[in-house]
Amino acid sequence: MGYFEQALLASLLIGALSGLVGTLVVLRQRTFFAQALTHATFPGAVSAAILGLSIPLGAAVASVVIVGVMTLIGRVKRQGNQVASGILLTAGFALGVLLQGLNPSLPVKVDSYLVGSILTVSSNDVALVAIVLAFAVLAIVFLGKQIIFSTFDVNGFRAAGYREWPIELLTLVLITATVVTAMPAVGAILAIALIAAPAAAARLVSRTTTQMFIIAPLLGALAGLVGVLLSRSLDIAAGPAIALTAVALFLLALLLRRLASARLPREADARRTSRTSLRLMS
Repeated sequence: MGYFEQALLASLLIGALSGLVGTLVVLRQRTFFAQALTHATFPGAVSAAILGLSIPLGAAVASVVIVGVMTLIGRVKRQGNQVASGILLTAGFALGVLLQGLNPSLPVKVDSYLVGSILTVSSNDVALVAIVLAFAVLAIVFLGKQIIFSTFDVNGFRAAGYREWPIELLTLVLITATVVTAMPAVGAILAIALIAAPAAAARLVSRTTTQMFIIAPLLGALAGLVGVLLSRSLDIAAGPAIALTAVALFLLALLLRRLASARLPREADARRTSRTSLRLMS
């Protein structure tokens, strides 16, 4: 398999994974957490490069530490998850830049971490994405009802005898794994666009939550595929092209939703006018 074909496969898998897990992010209102995680794993990736280790491994270790620190800060009185996410977003990103500055001889530039380089992903990276995607699909298939129950009715979920923390832990694991696997391809900054935008677009055009879990991965895969093709034809970076394609799909879904909303009142008025005319004629 050539490098470009491998990049296409990686974009499809990463897009599908981001769309699927992004559905959980959007439904459970974890978008800001995911954004903080994408930035805060940056120093882990830089540290791994300095030590000559795997970048995804460094990002994964950093993400575990970050989730633990977020949990501790979130439990502080008068604080919360939003405060913890905001603090770690800026602190993590600043630490990564500092580590990069202290190691100017680092062979990999900081830009590659920020915007990604999908054309340089390895077969191991693709295999890792496939494994995480399979795990996410199995989790949704077998635990989807419990996830949806706890998302929309936390009190009812607890009253039914379920514990909330396993579902929350599963959600955090899936978000973390998605960020780590997407980072080499689309970068620390742009990963959140591929995670949130397809899911948000699917929410606009879906009638049920089940449809959202199906449409979001398809839109994510489409964004990845189109982004890579655009990057080649226009000679631009693949990461930004993928992110902008995902945002464009969201804007398109928003436009279609607005058009559909405007059309329904007109059709209702037309039906009422037609019924009134029939009454007058009779």
